[in-house]
Amino acid sequence: MRKLDVHTWNRKEHFAFFNTFQDPFFAVATPVDVTKAYAFAKTSGNSFFTVYLHDCMKAVNAIEAFRYRIENEDEIVVHEAIHASATILRENNVFGFSFINYDANFETFKHNVAQEKNRIYNSEALFPPKNTEDCVFVSALPWVNFSGHKEPFHGKKESVPRIAFGKMETVGAKKMMTVSVSVNHALMDGYHVGQFTEKFQENLLNHEIS
Repeated sequence: MRKLDVHTWNRKEHFAFFNTFQDPFFAVATPVDVTKAYAFAKTSGNSFFTVYLHDCMKAVNAIEAFRYRIENEDEIVVHEAIHASATILRENNVFGFSFINYDANFETFKHNVAQEKNRIYNSEALFPPKNTEDCVFVSALPWVNFSGHKEPFHGKKESVPRIAFGKMETVGAKKMMTVSVSVNHALMDGYHVGQFTEKFQENLLNHEIS
Protein backbone atom coordinates (compact mmCIF):
# COMPACT_ATOMS: atom_id res chain seq x y z
CA MET A 1 0.00 0.00 0.00
CA ARG A 2 1.23 3.48 -0.86
CA LYS A 3 -0.11 7.00 -0.62
CA LEU A 4 -1.15 8.89 -3.72
CA ASP A 5 0.31 12.41 -3.92
CA VAL A 6 -2.96 14.30 -4.30
CA HIS A 7 -1.16 17.63 -4.87
CA THR A 8 0.49 16.41 -8.09
CA TRP A 9 -2.45 14.26 -9.23
CA ASN A 10 -4.02 15.38 -12.51
CA ARG A 11 -7.45 14.89 -10.87
CA LYS A 12 -6.69 16.95 -7.76
CA GLU A 13 -9.42 19.53 -8.52
CA HIS A 14 -11.93 16.79 -9.27
CA PHE A 15 -11.06 15.09 -5.98
CA ALA A 16 -11.38 18.34 -4.00
CA PHE A 17 -14.74 19.09 -5.62
CA PHE A 18 -16.46 15.72 -5.37
CA ASN A 19 -14.94 14.95 -1.96
CA THR A 20 -17.22 17.60 -0.46
CA PHE A 21 -20.39 15.85 -1.68
CA GLN A 22 -22.64 14.05 0.78
CA ASP A 23 -23.11 11.32 -1.83
CA PRO A 24 -20.32 11.46 -4.45
CA PHE A 25 -21.14 8.04 -5.93
CA PHE A 26 -22.37 7.52 -9.48
CA ALA A 27 -23.52 4.22 -10.98
CA VAL A 28 -23.90 2.63 -14.39
CA ALA A 29 -25.47 -0.67 -15.44
CA THR A 30 -24.05 -2.48 -18.46
CA PRO A 31 -24.93 -5.82 -20.13
CA VAL A 32 -22.03 -8.22 -20.62
CA ASP A 33 -21.74 -11.39 -22.69
CA VAL A 34 -21.20 -14.35 -20.35
CA THR A 35 -21.66 -17.11 -22.97
CA LYS A 36 -18.10 -18.46 -22.79
CA ALA A 37 -17.77 -18.00 -19.02
CA TYR A 38 -21.00 -19.94 -18.46
CA ALA A 39 -19.97 -22.72 -20.87
CA PHE A 40 -16.57 -22.97 -19.17
CA ALA A 41 -18.21 -23.23 -15.75
CA LYS A 42 -20.53 -26.01 -16.90
CA THR A 43 -17.95 -28.06 -18.82
CA SER A 44 -15.31 -27.76 -16.08
CA GLY A 45 -17.69 -28.41 -13.18
CA ASN A 46 -17.06 -25.02 -11.59
CA SER A 47 -19.53 -22.61 -10.04
CA PHE A 48 -20.62 -19.97 -12.57
CA PHE A 49 -20.58 -17.39 -9.75
CA THR A 50 -16.96 -18.24 -8.90
CA VAL A 51 -15.95 -18.03 -12.57
CA TYR A 52 -17.45 -14.63 -13.27
CA LEU A 53 -16.45 -13.25 -9.87
CA HIS A 54 -12.82 -14.13 -10.62
CA ASP A 55 -13.11 -12.48 -14.04
CA CYS A 56 -14.53 -9.41 -12.30
CA MET A 57 -11.80 -9.27 -9.65
CA LYS A 58 -9.08 -9.60 -12.27
CA ALA A 59 -10.56 -6.53 -13.97
CA VAL A 60 -10.88 -4.63 -10.68
CA ASN A 61 -7.23 -5.23 -9.84
CA ALA A 62 -6.09 -4.28 -13.34
CA ILE A 63 -7.53 -0.73 -13.07
CA GLU A 64 -5.54 1.37 -10.58
CA ALA A 65 -8.41 3.75 -9.83
CA PHE A 66 -10.41 0.82 -8.41
CA ARG A 67 -7.62 0.32 -5.87
CA TYR A 68 -7.87 3.89 -4.50
CA ARG A 69 -9.40 4.41 -1.06
CA ILE A 70 -9.91 7.63 0.90
CA GLU A 71 -8.36 7.82 4.35
CA ASN A 72 -8.49 10.60 6.96
CA GLU A 73 -11.03 12.60 4.89
CA ASP A 74 -8.60 13.92 2.28
CA GLU A 75 -5.82 11.36 1.77
CA ILE A 76 -5.79 8.61 -0.84
CA VAL A 77 -4.07 5.25 -0.46
CA VAL A 78 -3.41 2.81 -3.31
CA HIS A 79 -3.78 -0.84 -2.34
CA GLU A 80 -1.67 -3.50 -4.04
CA ALA A 81 -4.59 -5.94 -4.20
CA ILE A 82 -8.34 -5.64 -3.86
CA HIS A 83 -10.42 -8.52 -2.51
CA ALA A 84 -14.10 -9.45 -2.82
CA SER A 85 -16.60 -8.78 -0.05
CA ALA A 86 -19.46 -10.71 -1.64
CA THR A 87 -22.86 -11.54 -0.19
CA ILE A 88 -23.30 -15.31 0.21
CA LEU A 89 -26.84 -16.68 0.61
CA ARG A 90 -27.54 -19.36 3.20
CA GLU A 91 -30.20 -22.07 2.88
CA ASN A 92 -32.59 -19.94 4.97
CA ASN A 93 -32.27 -17.14 2.36
CA VAL A 94 -30.42 -14.86 4.80
CA PHE A 95 -27.04 -13.72 3.51
CA GLY A 96 -23.71 -13.15 5.20
CA PHE A 97 -20.89 -10.90 4.08
CA SER A 98 -17.75 -12.70 2.92
CA PHE A 99 -14.16 -11.53 2.52
CA ILE A 100 -12.67 -13.55 -0.32
CA ASN A 101 -8.94 -13.04 -0.76
CA TYR A 102 -8.09 -12.30 -4.38
CA ASP A 103 -5.59 -14.39 -6.28
CA ALA A 104 -4.86 -14.21 -10.00
CA ASN A 105 -4.74 -18.01 -10.06
CA PHE A 106 -8.27 -19.34 -10.52
CA GLU A 107 -7.77 -22.54 -8.51
CA THR A 108 -6.45 -20.59 -5.51
CA PHE A 109 -9.30 -18.10 -5.77
CA LYS A 110 -11.82 -20.95 -6.04
CA HIS A 111 -10.41 -22.43 -2.84
CA ASN A 112 -10.79 -19.05 -1.10
CA VAL A 113 -14.42 -18.79 -2.24
CA ALA A 114 -15.16 -22.30 -0.94
CA GLN A 115 -13.62 -21.47 2.44
CA GLU A 116 -15.76 -18.37 2.85
CA LYS A 117 -18.91 -20.20 1.74
CA ASN A 118 -18.24 -22.90 4.30
CA ARG A 119 -17.69 -20.31 7.05
CA ILE A 120 -20.93 -18.50 6.23
CA TYR A 121 -23.00 -21.70 5.89
CA ASN A 122 -21.86 -22.69 9.38
CA SER A 123 -22.41 -19.31 11.01
CA GLU A 124 -25.20 -16.83 11.68
CA ALA A 125 -22.82 -13.85 11.69
CA LEU A 126 -23.42 -11.02 9.23
CA PHE A 127 -19.81 -9.81 9.08
CA PRO A 128 -16.60 -11.76 8.36
CA PRO A 129 -13.68 -11.83 10.83
CA LYS A 130 -11.69 -9.69 8.39
CA ASN A 131 -13.57 -6.53 7.42
CA THR A 132 -11.21 -3.99 5.83
CA GLU A 133 -11.66 -1.55 2.93
CA ASP A 134 -9.18 -3.17 0.54
CA CYS A 135 -12.15 -4.81 -1.18
CA VAL A 136 -15.14 -4.20 -3.41
CA PHE A 137 -18.65 -4.91 -2.18
CA VAL A 138 -20.26 -7.49 -4.45
CA SER A 139 -23.90 -8.59 -4.70
CA ALA A 140 -25.49 -11.19 -6.96
CA LEU A 141 -29.18 -10.79 -7.83
CA PRO A 142 -29.81 -13.84 -10.04
CA TRP A 143 -33.58 -13.37 -9.73
CA VAL A 144 -33.73 -9.91 -11.35
CA ASN A 145 -32.80 -8.70 -14.83
CA PHE A 146 -32.27 -5.06 -13.84
CA SER A 147 -31.37 -2.08 -15.99
CA GLY A 148 -30.57 0.18 -13.04
CA HIS A 149 -29.41 -0.43 -9.50
CA LYS A 150 -29.13 1.60 -6.27
CA GLU A 151 -26.77 0.62 -3.46
CA PRO A 152 -27.29 1.59 0.22
CA PHE A 153 -24.88 3.99 1.94
CA HIS A 154 -24.59 4.45 5.69
CA GLY A 155 -23.75 8.16 5.70
CA LYS A 156 -20.04 8.40 6.51
CA LYS A 157 -17.53 9.15 3.77
CA GLU A 158 -17.13 5.99 1.69
CA SER A 159 -14.84 5.00 -1.16
CA VAL A 160 -15.34 1.25 -1.63
CA PRO A 161 -16.85 0.47 -5.07
CA ARG A 162 -20.05 -1.57 -5.25
CA ILE A 163 -20.63 -4.14 -7.98
CA ALA A 164 -23.88 -6.04 -8.54
CA PHE A 165 -24.70 -8.82 -11.00
CA GLY A 166 -28.17 -9.43 -12.37
CA LYS A 167 -30.00 -12.43 -13.78
CA MET A 168 -28.44 -14.25 -16.71
CA GLU A 169 -30.73 -14.39 -19.74
CA THR A 170 -30.51 -16.02 -23.16
CA VAL A 171 -30.57 -13.48 -25.99
CA GLY A 172 -30.41 -15.22 -29.34
CA ALA A 173 -27.29 -17.43 -29.29
CA LYS A 174 -25.75 -15.53 -26.39
CA LYS A 175 -26.11 -15.52 -22.63
CA MET A 176 -26.17 -11.99 -21.23
CA MET A 177 -25.97 -10.57 -17.71
CA THR A 178 -26.12 -7.00 -16.43
CA VAL A 179 -23.37 -5.67 -14.17
CA SER A 180 -23.93 -2.51 -12.12
CA VAL A 181 -20.91 -0.52 -10.95
CA SER A 182 -21.16 2.20 -8.28
CA VAL A 183 -18.03 4.25 -7.61
CA ASN A 184 -16.94 7.42 -5.85
CA HIS A 185 -16.62 10.26 -8.38
CA ALA A 186 -13.88 11.84 -6.24
CA LEU A 187 -11.66 8.88 -7.13
CA MET A 188 -12.62 8.06 -10.70
CA ASP A 189 -14.70 9.00 -13.71
CA GLY A 190 -16.76 7.29 -16.37
CA TYR A 191 -13.56 6.61 -18.29
CA HIS A 192 -12.29 4.34 -15.51
CA VAL A 193 -15.61 2.51 -15.25
CA GLY A 194 -15.41 2.02 -19.01
CA GLN A 195 -11.93 0.53 -18.61
CA PHE A 196 -13.27 -1.88 -16.00
CA THR A 197 -16.26 -3.05 -18.05
CA GLU A 198 -14.07 -3.51 -21.12
CA LYS A 199 -11.54 -5.57 -19.16
CA PHE A 200 -14.28 -7.57 -17.44
CA GLN A 201 -15.90 -8.39 -20.80
CA GLU A 202 -12.51 -9.39 -22.21
CA ASN A 203 -11.97 -11.78 -19.29
CA LEU A 204 -15.44 -13.30 -19.66
CA LEU A 205 -14.76 -14.09 -23.33
CA ASN A 206 -11.25 -15.45 -22.73
CA HIS A 207 -12.19 -18.91 -21.45
CA GLU A 208 -11.02 -22.06 -23.19
CA ILE A 209 -13.90 -24.53 -23.54
CA SER A 210 -12.99 -28.21 -23.84
